[in-house]
Amino acid sequence: MREMADMEADRIFQGSIPALYDQYLGPLIFAPYAEDLASRLADLRHGRILETAAGTGVVTRALVSTLPESVSIEATDLNQAMVDHALSQLSSSRVTWRQADAQALPFPDGEFDAVVCQFGVMFFPDKPRAFSEAYRVLKPGGRFLFNVWDCIEENEFADLVVKSVATLFPDDPPLFLARTPHGHHDTALLEAQLRAAGFGMVAAETVTRESVAPNALSVAVGYCQGTPMRNEIEARGPDRLDEATDVVAAAITERFGSGSVSGKIRAHVITAVRNS
Repeated sequence: MREMADMEADRIFQGSIPALYDQYLGPLIFAPYAEDLASRLADLRHGRILETAAGTGVVTRALVSTLPESVSIEATDLNQAMVDHALSQLSSSRVTWRQADAQALPFPDGEFDAVVCQFGVMFFPDKPRAFSEAYRVLKPGGRFLFNVWDCIEENEFADLVVKSVATLFPDDPPLFLARTPHGHHDTALLEAQLRAAGFGMVAAETVTRESVAPNALSVAVGYCQGTPMRNEIEARGPDRLDEATDVVAAAITERFGSGSVSGKIRAHVITAVRNS
């Protein structure tokens, strides 16, 4: 029961989380991979793209800046708060924003030339169903592109955040980051699920980047206050969010120094093609 409750809570991005998520984690960890995903669709000169789990629109903005005007984008997310924030950051005639569940897409069959999902697959309770939905709405020959974080030990800031906050709650450490964002990196399993959904060619590529922030505190605020880890911390100690943020900032400063900090981030990029 606890595991199911945790998984459900992991999908809740509301209150001040979307704005902090976008402000701090957007440039820190999401923008480098958004540029990577957009570049993989640079050959698409016209048509329609569906983005699922669009979050605050980091990938959406990269797609708009990379692809020609003849490519339109349907950007969706399960959380209306995320959609609302994303719309406030990007109002474009090329982009239609709407709330939608990637596991039950409100679109006809064969509607899109590509489906894109940045770091959202890990939040899908039923990945095979979400993959089947992506397959269904793609045109023959269409591509499904998504990425997932590698294990937390290969992502230096996230790993240190979890270990630092755990010192405050040793009997019940907040494990959102390890459990969900960094808990679904088995590319062989993902490939098997994609093939079962009907996809033909499936390929995985590991992509390593550097995560750069102006200071340790911005990293700490991003992770502790701009993700559902915040909900975990406040559930264990309603008045301990600032304390947790300060502990993380101190740990990052000790390891990476004062001033600008940088750490390794690593993810897997998956490309799946619907058979013609």
